[in-house]
Amino acid sequence: MSNSSSIPQFLLLALADRRELQLLHFWLFLAISLAALLANGLILSAVACDHHLHTPRYFFLLNLSLTDLGCICTTVPKAMHNFLWNTRTITYTGCAAQVFVYIIFLRAEFSLLTIMCYDRYVAICKPLHYGTLLGSRACAHMAAAAWTAGFLIALLHTPSTFSLPLCQGNALDQFFCEIPHILKLSCSHSGYLRELGFIVFGACLMIGCFIFIVFSYVQIFRAVLRIPSQQGRHKAFSTCLPHLAVVFLFLSTLFFSYLKPPSISSPSLDLIVSLMYSVVSPTLNPLIYSLRNQELKDAMRKLITGCFSEATNSPSSACYVPH
Repeated sequence: MSNSSSIPQFLLLALADRRELQLLHFWLFLAISLAALLANGLILSAVACDHHLHTPRYFFLLNLSLTDLGCICTTVPKAMHNFLWNTRTITYTGCAAQVFVYIIFLRAEFSLLTIMCYDRYVAICKPLHYGTLLGSRACAHMAAAAWTAGFLIALLHTPSTFSLPLCQGNALDQFFCEIPHILKLSCSHSGYLRELGFIVFGACLMIGCFIFIVFSYVQIFRAVLRIPSQQGRHKAFSTCLPHLAVVFLFLSTLFFSYLKPPSISSPSLDLIVSLMYSVVSPTLNPLIYSLRNQELKDAMRKLITGCFSEATNSPSSACYVPH
């Protein structure tokens, strides 16, 4: 029986055996990662540079873009390296670091989505109390709580997972290190049940947040339908539907990945689902949020045109971030 300390590296899932397909996957992942970096970078820059977007809603969107960038940068570069150099390996320490950092961003993202739902609930259902309930200090505390929760959950899961003895080889059925696939290699029944208990506990917290999101949106839609003007209803829906779409895409794939019954599990299905919440969702989130948001589109357009004009007139000029 081997244990975790005797395994110097893990073997990640090879998406293809043919060299041509490996290079195709490399260019595909490169294009997706560049699109995610560009889109989320534009949102970060637009929110930071446009004082009209210095509101709680866009402050939380800025934090969400940071988590999306973190998810992409944690998983995709190593996969691209393996595609390009025709290898599957990741060191034991690198795998543990990837799990730890990825959990921080993943859990922080879910917490931020819940907070953003609360923001929409207060803005639509309790508009007179918006400035009190979502002041700058309260927003900073909520964002800090989201990041702290992600760090603590990662600190709970990672040592527990990587302290398990592993006796089922070192091949993972995933293109990045993920806890459920590492648990499949464990031969410690008690350790497996302990980590499984942590996962169930985390899932219960997420389900509680999901119930809060559903309850909030029921109240939001009831309030929106009572708005007399069609223009007012349209504006309210335009601020809520993008968030609801992001929540659905993120939670449906994440819950399915972690809570699906083993009878319907397969490597190809696991790969597709994990790609949805680890790569596709962080790439699509900026598009979903900016598609029907005229304020954000105007800010990004002004940022892009301003950068071009400043680059033409004064290459050394920098963007001013108002305080």
